[in-house]
Amino acid sequence: MSEDNAAALGRFRELLQVPTVSHVDESLTDWAAFDALLAAIERLYPRMHETLEREVVDGHSLLYRWPGSGGDADAAVLMAHLDVVPVVEAEWEHPPFGADVVGEGADAAIHARGAIDDKGALVAILEAVEQLVADGFVPAHDVYLAFGHNEETAGGGARAIVSLLSDRGVEPALVLDEGGAVVDGAVPGIAVPTAMVGVAERGVMTLDLIAREGGGHASTPPPLPATARLARAIDRIRRHPFPARIAPPVRALFATLAPHAPRALGVVFGNLGLLGPLFARILTRLGPEMNAMVRTTAVATELSGAPSENVLATSARAAVNIRLLTGDTVASATARIRRVIADPEIEVVLRHGSDPSPVSPWRGEPWQRLAAAVRDTLGHEVITTPYIQLGASDSRWFTGLSPHVYRFTPFHLTRAERDALHSHNERIRTDSWLRGIAFYRALLRAS
Repeated sequence: MSEDNAAALGRFRELLQVPTVSHVDESLTDWAAFDALLAAIERLYPRMHETLEREVVDGHSLLYRWPGSGGDADAAVLMAHLDVVPVVEAEWEHPPFGADVVGEGADAAIHARGAIDDKGALVAILEAVEQLVADGFVPAHDVYLAFGHNEETAGGGARAIVSLLSDRGVEPALVLDEGGAVVDGAVPGIAVPTAMVGVAERGVMTLDLIAREGGGHASTPPPLPATARLARAIDRIRRHPFPARIAPPVRALFATLAPHAPRALGVVFGNLGLLGPLFARILTRLGPEMNAMVRTTAVATELSGAPSENVLATSARAAVNIRLLTGDTVASATARIRRVIADPEIEVVLRHGSDPSPVSPWRGEPWQRLAAAVRDTLGHEVITTPYIQLGASDSRWFTGLSPHVYRFTPFHLTRAERDALHSHNERIRTDSWLRGIAFYRALLRAS
């Protein structure tokens, strides 16, 4: 490994060791850790901080402006977030904030919370900018770096950044945030590696289901207590899922990959106008990711009932988390849940919700710029394709500023690495991370 790569990995490990865990209840957040991260970024990337304009937004988010030779017309925004999700240390094979390097050669990987989500992208962007500044590079148009501090919870940092940019009249030609990755075998029948670029993301909402009753002693329960009525409602949601369908970005995904599929499957991929309904139903049986790509999903997460084991619940509650496929809305999903439950005594209350994002085009110069950076740095054999981002990201707040908002993390990830997101043993192979720096360098040179 070169000295430059070893030094970059050292900086990455140092920033991974800062436990910037965000909590929905922000009184639980250790803001000193965020202060330490901001200070470390400024110390580790001195050339960048000599050249770019830096603002701290909403307490701990970062906004940088790299002035381009052509001004702010056609500006680009590169995004990442500073926070990570909590850990259960006992589940980890290596300390979650130790940033240990495990393995050798091509198998060497950094184990740490945030290695992929999302300090991997954050530090790769910082490395790319620092290198280009050292080379004397000046972008053709302004470049903004937008790093939110609470993406995993409220997203308030990103919203505050968007408000600032809007007030300043910034209309980016390209916005790139975390999202899909380079993957193998994610699409049935496709052997070539695919760069999955999110052109839209599903909406997210949570409904509270509430069953009430008079309460009393658990020794004399009624025939259908509140907990049983709530359980029945939850089971009805499970047994009556939202209908499967092929949304336009998913149709584009399969059309793009049709030439690379076995002949019979390629015919199906290329004729979803006729075969779409049947194909969508098949995809629901091919695992959770494929199922989520073709339908709005709903699952009960939080449950609460009586305060004691021998007391009847006067109020039994369940939170139902719903991810909205393109074409569905908060209003339509709420109405469907009420119909499926078919129990007027169950209260259905919207806790929060946002509709699916607009769909960004998978043609035109911004898209071609992304595809060229993938081809030139991640492999000529990699096929860049649109898809629907299954989770929510800070990029959804930027769709009011630009029609070209994309979600892609430039790392080649294995199935096991993807499964470790938000779970224990999160990790990224060092070779994959270093190639991500090259991707951002290429994208910035084209901006």
